[in-house]
Amino acid sequence: MKYSNLSLIYCLFIILLLGCKSSEETELETEACVSSEGKVTIMPLGASRVQGFRPVFESYRYALWKEIINGDWSVDFVGTQKDIALYDSHQNYCFDYDHEGHSGWTSAQINNQIGNWLNQTETPDIVLFSSPGGNDALQGASLESILPNINAIIDKIQTHNPNVTILIEQLAPAKSSFMNEELTAIFEQIQTDILEIAHNQTTATSKVIPVDMATGFSDDFLADNVHYNTAGAQFIAEKYYDKLIPYLEK
Repeated sequence: MKYSNLSLIYCLFIILLLGCKSSEETELETEACVSSEGKVTIMPLGASRVQGFRPVFESYRYALWKEIINGDWSVDFVGTQKDIALYDSHQNYCFDYDHEGHSGWTSAQINNQIGNWLNQTETPDIVLFSSPGGNDALQGASLESILPNINAIIDKIQTHNPNVTILIEQLAPAKSSFMNEELTAIFEQIQTDILEIAHNQTTATSKVIPVDMATGFSDDFLADNVHYNTAGAQFIAEKYYDKLIPYLEK
């Protein structure tokens, strides 16, 4: 989902900070941990709730990655993007920065590019499809324009890998003070429609599994109107992890 112009200032600040790190510091960080890449490839797909933007707001990816490491699963996050933020190592493993989160992107934009991204990276065994249609709704798009894009994105992922497992979110709401009547109605309808999409798009070799991120989600999980704080990222990560376990390997 979108972030503010203030966040862009933070972004430039972080880039400058990272650029000032010495080669000695980078070498020490590399030596301090080892890669956690493994057998099952997972693509975190979506917009800014996937991308994250420390220190302004969190992605669920880091919390999920730690859950996976704690479970001793062998996983490799894949995607054409790498987070610019810094994350601590965990159990002597370096965080896996790869993802396919694009801040502010709508379902139409993701649909236009998903084929290219899939061709540019290792084929995912699992795709985590985050907040489908969220940015569209925030920008006032109609449900009739959103749902075909969601279906088309799934079609393209399944064409690329007919055996893929797709976990698709019933998206968590924005802050209650931000959710006007119209926005609430479209979020709730998308959440309902995701169940039908998951059922209809599941094939003999490719499961599409809805993940309910809305139930139990509260304002306490948000850093701003739409993005996760640390508690929110953990909440989303645990929901994903529970659904992922049957599809992971050691």
